[in-house]
Amino acid sequence: MRERTARLDELLREEISHIISREIQDPRIGFVTVTDVEVTSDLSHATVWVSVIGGPDERRDSLRALSGAMPFVRRRLGELRLKRIPMLHVKQDDTAERGTRLLQILEDLEQGEVTDGAAPGETLPTPGPVRETVEAVPPPSFKASRRSQAARSGGPAGRRSGPRRTPRGR
Repeated sequence: MRERTARLDELLREEISHIISREIQDPRIGFVTVTDVEVTSDLSHATVWVSVIGGPDERRDSLRALSGAMPFVRRRLGELRLKRIPMLHVKQDDTAERGTRLLQILEDLEQGEVTDGAAPGETLPTPGPVRETVEAVPPPSFKASRRSQAARSGGPAGRRSGPRRTPRGR
């Protein structure tokens, strides 16, 4: 079942992005990219994840305009001849922004700068100060590893565990 919904997710993502880019003429919708579509298992609802380029006000306006355009998009999806066209719900995908912020934090740490606090609207935790000393841990010796293997198997090291066999004549 999951393979079927994955194929449907990809088909809907392609078709919805095509409809948004070619057929919707709303000036409030800026540069929008459909990044993913997640259809529920009963195919009644689908979450359309979109990435919007622009400031916070432009993003909010674009998301509102897209939400208002989803009934039109759903009607246009009727041409796909699916048994059921899901209800479409638009959500903002901010993974690109979070990834960019994470890369910036890593770059700052490499240069020795420590970032104080989180950026406005950030959902990722900020890293703490970098420890300068790292204690080296010696690798385990061969004897220690044999003992630990024996402890895990439940028998003494180097011996067979289980009942002993006796010769038949005794």
